[in-house]
Amino acid sequence: MKEIYLLSGLGADERVFNYLDLGAYKANYIRWANPDPGETIVEYARKLLTQIKSECPILVGVSFGGIIAVEIGKLVKTEKIILISSAKTSKDIPLHYKLMGKISFNKLMPQRHLKKMHTVIAWFFSVSDTAERELLEEIINDTDECFLEWAIDQIINWENEIELKNAVLIHGTKDRLLPNDHPDYSIIDGGHFMIVNRCKEVSVLLHKLLSEKKKAAVVDNH
Repeated sequence: MKEIYLLSGLGADERVFNYLDLGAYKANYIRWANPDPGETIVEYARKLLTQIKSECPILVGVSFGGIIAVEIGKLVKTEKIILISSAKTSKDIPLHYKLMGKISFNKLMPQRHLKKMHTVIAWFFSVSDTAERELLEEIINDTDECFLEWAIDQIINWENEIELKNAVLIHGTKDRLLPNDHPDYSIIDGGHFMIVNRCKEVSVLLHKLLSEKKKAAVVDNH
């Protein structure tokens, strides 16, 4: 059975993948680890490598998980990297986020306050359905505050300029949290939570990409 490695969004777990049809693929969920003080995103990606047992693995990353998948793909040979509601390079990070990083604006607000802004977060994720809102709130409440603070800082200060040849981006055209107007595949009117509320369409694209046979890419990050 073919194996794939799944990296969930910021602080989330495998619950966000429960709505996808993964077919006959064996799902391996990468577990978030607590970052060490001062740990860089490159060092963190290397730490998560211990959870990947396959040679030349297939990675599927959602949102922040996609960014980590890219960093892993810069360290080891991968067969394919599928990004959902994520970013290939730092060019895909909105300018206003980068400006926040420059002035360390993100560090001025305690993450416990951010976690309580359910209405605002629901808007950014394009969530209106009660069940989806409850799921999103559960994920937010379960997120470790220290990890959340570290991850947000890594996203807005991400400096990756290497676009991996075997990375493919699936993105919603109405993603308010991480807008992107040049993905490889678009989900019309899809928001940042489309892995849940547009799961059928995402699953179709996922199967299409997983079934394509492409030569694995090797990227030298040194």
